[in-house]
Amino acid sequence: MNGWRSWNRNEQLGILNGWGVFVGDGFLNVTVVVAGFAARLGAPNWVIGLLPAIAGGGWMLPQLLVAARVRGLPHKLPVYRSAASVRTLSYLSMALIAAFLADQPTLCLTLFVLAMLLNSLASGVAGLPFLEVVSKTVSTERRPRFFGTRNLYGGLLAFGAGLLVRWILGSDLEFPLNYALIFALGTAAYTFGYWIFGRVTEPPDPPQEALGFRAEFRAIPETLRDPYFRAFLSVRLLLAGASMSEPFFAVYALRELQFPAAILGVFVMALTGAAPLSNIVWQRVAERKGSRRIIRYASVFYGLAPLYAAAVGMLGLGKWAYLGVFMLTSVAAQGFSLGHTNHLLNIAPANARSRYIGTLNTLVGAALFTPVLGGLIADRFGYLPVFAISLLLCAAAFWQCGKLRRDA
Repeated sequence: MNGWRSWNRNEQLGILNGWGVFVGDGFLNVTVVVAGFAARLGAPNWVIGLLPAIAGGGWMLPQLLVAARVRGLPHKLPVYRSAASVRTLSYLSMALIAAFLADQPTLCLTLFVLAMLLNSLASGVAGLPFLEVVSKTVSTERRPRFFGTRNLYGGLLAFGAGLLVRWILGSDLEFPLNYALIFALGTAAYTFGYWIFGRVTEPPDPPQEALGFRAEFRAIPETLRDPYFRAFLSVRLLLAGASMSEPFFAVYALRELQFPAAILGVFVMALTGAAPLSNIVWQRVAERKGSRRIIRYASVFYGLAPLYAAAVGMLGLGKWAYLGVFMLTSVAAQGFSLGHTNHLLNIAPANARSRYIGTLNTLVGAALFTPVLGGLIADRFGYLPVFAISLLLCAAAFWQCGKLRRDA
């Protein structure tokens, strides 16, 4: 475990937090499990595209407001704890909605989406304090190993969640209780992760003036004058656009390729099973080559996923060959998780860290609603044009990575 005793208490708690969150993500994977639940309820593609857009965009959009709020606070952890409590309650609501309202699909979907929206907004409130606390408790030179260890063993545990998803969906437990049980298990894992991170001992920040939202908003042009920030923002926007195809990999398999519902658990296993090995590789790349190289390589894997999905469908290669789609997506996601976080924390000045994080995430958050556009395109023209657009945007992101700061 990379020498558990070599980590200090705060680092250990941060790693354990990641393990709980990874397991929760295995049970409540938006692009596989939640998308499969929505498809089972008969949701149109634009609604299915809305789910990951809410999960990703809702996490990012509030962060400029959060940056204005937490900037002057010496301790950010109380904000994290409050938001985590809201997230736990919203996950519990999602499980109850699935259990008792699935016989009314429209009402069930509406309330489920609202619960997801509340959850993602709360995650946006928690996200910036989380990064602030990590930046204060994990040194720059230890962050690649910290996130690598967090992701490596979290991925192994999430693989077990995938096994349970497959078993539950293939069991005699009827719909919607099978999905409600999956969501409840995810809620328990998330609750543990949030609780454990709330026990971190956070050192206080030096006093800073709380500028307020208007001042933070007016500071955006100053932040954008940083050429390395602009380059990173461009890459993130292109990759956010490329995410439009991701929620439709599982739906394409269920609706177009006619794979059975239990295959969703295998998809989760492919996502989580590929993560540990890729994390070992990404961690070494981060330590030797830096975050810029990670982001560039991950863009290649992300672009190959829609290309591979289209190839499997057109050639009729079957459900086991289709697992490669989720392996490619997982490899890319782990690279982005490590590369994006490290790159942003490394290029942001210490006295403007909250502003950099808040500005980037708020601007990128709006672009993460492109899966809704992808759903509309899929409803009108089919899934293959959506896959093609994602491939082109990944190619553009790969090219733009050449402008990122090389030593970050």
